Amino acid sequence: MKEFCESVCDAVVIGAGHAGAEAALALARTGLSTVLMTLNLDSIGFMPCNPSVGGTAKGHLVREIDALGGQMGVTADECALQVRMLNAGKGAAVQSLRAQVDKNKYHRRMKAVLEHTENLRIVQAEAAEILTEKGDGPLPHVVGVKTTYGGIFSCRAVIVATGVYLNSDTITGELVTESGPNGFQNATRLTKSLIELGFSVRRFKTGTPARLDGRTVDYSLLERQEGEDVYPFSFMHAHAPKAQTPCFLAYTNERTHELILSNLDRAPLYNGQISSTGPRYCPSIETKVVRFRDKERHQLFLEPEGADTTEVYVQGLSTSLPHDLQKEMYRTVKGLEHCEIVRYAYAIEYDCIDTLDVLPTLEFKKAEGLYTAGQINGTSGYEEAAAQGLIAGLNASLKLRGKPPLILRRDQAYIGVLIDDLVTKGTDEPYRMMTSRAEYRLSLRQDNADMRLTELGRICGLVNTRRYRKFKERKALREQTLALLSTRADTKTADALVQKHGFPPLTAGVSYADLIRRGISIRELLTAFPSLVISSGVSEANAVEKSHLAHPLRGGCHGKAVTEGVSSPTSVTDVSAVEKSLPLSALPYDILLSAETEIKYEGYLKASEKEMEKAKKMEEKPLPPDIDYAKIEGLRLEAREKLNRVRPLNLGQAERISGVSPADVSVLMIYLSLKK
Repeated sequence: MKEFCESVCDAVVIGAGHAGAEAALALARTGLSTVLMTLNLDSIGFMPCNPSVGGTAKGHLVREIDALGGQMGVTADECALQVRMLNAGKGAAVQSLRAQVDKNKYHRRMKAVLEHTENLRIVQAEAAEILTEKGDGPLPHVVGVKTTYGGIFSCRAVIVATGVYLNSDTITGELVTESGPNGFQNATRLTKSLIELGFSVRRFKTGTPARLDGRTVDYSLLERQEGEDVYPFSFMHAHAPKAQTPCFLAYTNERTHELILSNLDRAPLYNGQISSTGPRYCPSIETKVVRFRDKERHQLFLEPEGADTTEVYVQGLSTSLPHDLQKEMYRTVKGLEHCEIVRYAYAIEYDCIDTLDVLPTLEFKKAEGLYTAGQINGTSGYEEAAAQGLIAGLNASLKLRGKPPLILRRDQAYIGVLIDDLVTKGTDEPYRMMTSRAEYRLSLRQDNADMRLTELGRICGLVNTRRYRKFKERKALREQTLALLSTRADTKTADALVQKHGFPPLTAGVSYADLIRRGISIRELLTAFPSLVISSGVSEANAVEKSHLAHPLRGGCHGKAVTEGVSSPTSVTDVSAVEKSLPLSALPYDILLSAETEIKYEGYLKASEKEMEKAKKMEEKPLPPDIDYAKIEGLRLEAREKLNRVRPLNLGQAERISGVSPADVSVLMIYLSLKK
């Protein structure tokens, strides 16, 4: 194949799924010329599995992506068919937004956003090789990407976001097809290049349920599940979509389970046809039935794929059984007795890498300028992929602009937890984000994601002036709300309210915050005190600019500021300061919820802050990159091996490595003190 110069740019992103889209936008929006390479333009932002965004802990990721200036939350709001709050009956820390979205509209909208982004070119091509050169340093550095047609894209950074397309096989019963999800072409050349660069490659597996013709489903026999009036994913939007398309609940039964158990010899997962590792937290129906034989039924969710299609997704009934058994199995479910399958279910096996070969910036340890993001890193889910894509793209941009990297700590964001888990602990199965993985989840809530991260996104150059202005307005409203709630409430009304909740009559005045601490919700408070108002408007606009420029990049490797070269939000100073009264009930609900939570859990949050400060001090103790852990006396053999494998950046990361004990960390602390 004759080689030719296709293009010269700053960065190339390989793959245009959820990781690739966020990576490309992060690069282009921060001023770098970017090429987004995809096997098929029709797969941009495609949802090969669930037609949804968010979910337990995943909703947190989407809001954090949005707070940093990413796109997923904005597009999800624009394409939502139904929105719900999962775990609504539990504490605010574990509540998670989830939206059913129109999958075709999401693809079209994300494609349009990419197409109309300055500095970004989209090209349909297959990457065959990542080109590197030996430079002045010890590591080779990226110089380009070569396509299967011989085209050379010369660049200084590459983000590999190939999803499940690398050497992928789709499996249904006895039939194995070399293809990507949904029948899309797979990528067959790039794995060889990755191995030659030094990546450790392994095989993972995932799967997807069948899609049914909704006209053949008897919804009258199913349990209807309506949407809810909750807040949106994006902080740029005032309200969640009002139009709500219902979903439906169904259940497997004894007949379903008998059919599966009597045909395990034809199930690829149990007859040896599939040997790769699948997702623990989204198993196939075969796995659920075998693993939980005592369960009489398993819950299923029938979810619309879009507003302009009759296709229905059956969440919870993922399978790789042959087509004849699939049809029989689906028809055992009440309400699906006469269903017709539009797209049959399948499993998919694909190549991915060992993330212990990756730095917390998501840059490859053995080649400068080469980043990975998404399912190639062994994760599952659109949200995990998008979060990694944004961080990989942003860090590539920062590096090319000569700025310190953005490394989010575990106490700063769920994104920080996700990436730290991947690069410190690694994963032997498709990784899924969960609230239980976050030590500081009470502080890492959905409602305060912008308060935690938007300043950082602004400093990195990704948060534009419009979004930053919106953030400052929200922050001011939140602070005014907290101030108002600390004032004294009308004693007569307050007394009636506390007695209604079973408390004894008041003997002294109380504040609105005191009432919240007694278990009275913010909604009930606003009903009892409808006259509560705050002043709204933009004031001291010059201070907005100053606070932006003075803010340090707290998550950077060395805690340095990255203010140089970031454009000042001068247009903010042109905004007039207009003060007016605003009823507290008119505020966005997530602001009210944030204030309520801060008051209700004030003691717990203060205790958590102390723990976070201790952890932060460990993160601030860097470990020299050239340490030979094998030569440090006092370290156990396992610790030496693990430390040499991971090469942690600091003591905080070292103590989180599986196999490194507190005693080993103490040895490292002594070693560092002696080296001074």
